[in-house]
Amino acid sequence: MEQYIIKGGNPLVGEVEIGGAKNAALGILAAAIMTDDTVRIENLPDVNDINVLLEAIEGIGARVERLDRHTVKINGSTIGDISVDYEYIKKIRASYYLLGALLGKYKKAEVPLPGGCNIGSRPIDLHLKGFRALGATVEIKHGAIVATASGGLHGSHIFMDTVSVGATINIMMAASMAKGHTIIENAAREPHVVDTANFLNSMGAEIKGAGTDVIRIRGVETLHATDYSIVPDMIEAGTYMFAAAATKGDVLIKNVIPKHLEAITAKLEEIGCEVEEFDDAVRVISSKKLRRTHVKTLPYPGYPTDMQPQIAVTLALAAGTSIVTESIFENRFKYADELTRMGATIKVEGNTAIIDGVTGLTGARVSAPDLRAGAALVIAGLAAEGVTIVDDIVYIQRGYEDFEGKLRALGAEIERVSSEKEIQKFRLRIG
Repeated sequence: MEQYIIKGGNPLVGEVEIGGAKNAALGILAAAIMTDDTVRIENLPDVNDINVLLEAIEGIGARVERLDRHTVKINGSTIGDISVDYEYIKKIRASYYLLGALLGKYKKAEVPLPGGCNIGSRPIDLHLKGFRALGATVEIKHGAIVATASGGLHGSHIFMDTVSVGATINIMMAASMAKGHTIIENAAREPHVVDTANFLNSMGAEIKGAGTDVIRIRGVETLHATDYSIVPDMIEAGTYMFAAAATKGDVLIKNVIPKHLEAITAKLEEIGCEVEEFDDAVRVISSKKLRRTHVKTLPYPGYPTDMQPQIAVTLALAAGTSIVTESIFENRFKYADELTRMGATIKVEGNTAIIDGVTGLTGARVSAPDLRAGAALVIAGLAAEGVTIVDDIVYIQRGYEDFEGKLRALGAEIERVSSEKEIQKFRLRIG
């Protein structure tokens, strides 16, 4: 099993380049199979989740050609199977996007119930409700979701009970090839919803209103070839922003859309960091003592749930008592025990964490419980005194490309190791 070993205490200084958004890429790759023409997608992040989804797409018969680490061509004309293999789904939750894509194109689809990070129940019933509203029959058989629309899909007026990114993207894909007009109300407004809609539109779909809470779709019969570049990853960017804050660093984060980062920027300024915005970059300078704050996760444009563990780590080092409220996923504080081992003072009550700031953290052996919490524990290790070992980094590799390489370029002492021998070697080297 691979681990990260970190010697903390170095401020992060320098520049880091942000890759394409994993969450947007997952929707876009699924949508790419909805045409029989060849689609070219650029700025793809080279992370495990993406690679598993590409395997799943190959698994149903589509042609996938990797031109380089960040570019892929997909041709969906050779799809012979509308049933996705469980092997892929258990690794990555977002393979459920193939439901909307296959249902839109072939009017039938079969996808096992999803897996992914264990951060609480993420019900799929909103997706299924949307498909039923479009005229599909949806059943759960032998642990798989089977959707068919023998009479074709037809437009509908769909009101989402709660804001769900996954359901918004899935319904949008299916509706883009349904007959007539569809309106999705209380739709998710996240940048990756907008990016998936822009991608579908570049293939000839007619989707209006993505990025607002009402999306209007006029169904089309066929979609065509396109070349598309994925939007930068705001969560990757935010992770480096907090890494700069927690380590008292000065980092320029390039290839971002500052507008997407407003909720993160506002919190960083609140706790005492300086944030400079440029056209496609942000700079975070953390030179003053950090202050406490309160934060509540909300759907976009509110503070993102995927950035909750990273701010919690930073607040563990801020003066005073901070409160973090999680309103999206109920299992998102599993990292609190790990942080406590590093000397943080965190008390979790239901969906709230009460954090009493401490003057410093100390290195320990911790384990990543999920993707974003794993990244947050790495930040804690970078800010801590002494050596930290993070186990289960397979979670982190699901969503961060070359995490250790990018951190090393900013002056971090971090290595990926896979044996006790390598750990010893690292300890000897740092003395």
